[in-house]
Amino acid sequence: MKKSEVGSASLLFLAAFIWGVAFVAQSLGMEYVGPFTFNGCRFLLGGLVLTPVAIFREKQYRTKESYIKLTKTEKKQHTTVTLLGGLCCGIAICIASSFQQVGMLYTSVGKAGFITALYIVLVPVLGIFLKKKVAPMVWAGIVLAAIGTYFLCITESFSINQGDLLIFACAICFSFHILIIDYFAPKADGVALSCIQFWFSGIISMMIALITENPEMTTILQAAGPILYAGIMSCGVAYTLQILGQKHMKPAIASLILSLESVISVLAGWLILQEVMTKKQLWGCVLVFLAVILAQVPAKNE
Repeated sequence: MKKSEVGSASLLFLAAFIWGVAFVAQSLGMEYVGPFTFNGCRFLLGGLVLTPVAIFREKQYRTKESYIKLTKTEKKQHTTVTLLGGLCCGIAICIASSFQQVGMLYTSVGKAGFITALYIVLVPVLGIFLKKKVAPMVWAGIVLAAIGTYFLCITESFSINQGDLLIFACAICFSFHILIIDYFAPKADGVALSCIQFWFSGIISMMIALITENPEMTTILQAAGPILYAGIMSCGVAYTLQILGQKHMKPAIASLILSLESVISVLAGWLILQEVMTKKQLWGCVLVFLAVILAQVPAKNE
């Protein structure tokens, strides 16, 4: 492995580590504030952290010859696409994160991490509706994911926790979020998209919080630690690490490293919150993780 690849792998693993531990922060934060208040604060904070980076990158882009040669209409289109993409991504991540945050009131950190990771398997399946082929390995991953989810979520009485259902809905929404990013990313700067999506998602979440949760500054300050971690580290730092890490790394390998987030969430839940899983649930985690790996194996013609 080249030095650049080793460096990139380290950055991606650090991003995965930050995201995995963020599940603990999300759980702890809701001991003081409601799910929409927590999301509103962390996304607004994430947007605030990324804004200087987005402005710096935009200034750099505008000095390039490729931008200078654009007509006024094309420059306006660039701005419009960036804002529209940020809005669409913001709505998608707001819905997905809302399902996740509310779901975590009723399920463990470890289970939430692994069920959320199912979006990696679901993305290729949703791609069928966009006339994209699904590789045989992905279908194998879907079967493993279904069995793993059964082990993780279904009890002996064949019932499923409402929290697990909400997290699964979150995974579906994150799948749509990935597809939206896939559409807009080639047309706009990734950091700008992320920054705008955080602002939109934060504003929408906080508006819902004001209506349903009546947030107070005293309780927000009590949850300051988890909110700061989720906002600065998870939204701001980890995303930047992902952008830098993916520069010199193949997409399949990058996704595989980032998927370690689910494993780290279980370890973090065990070490910090003393959460314990049954043997059946641990087997479910193993199968879901294998499903995630299979979903990222490139087809022969790729």
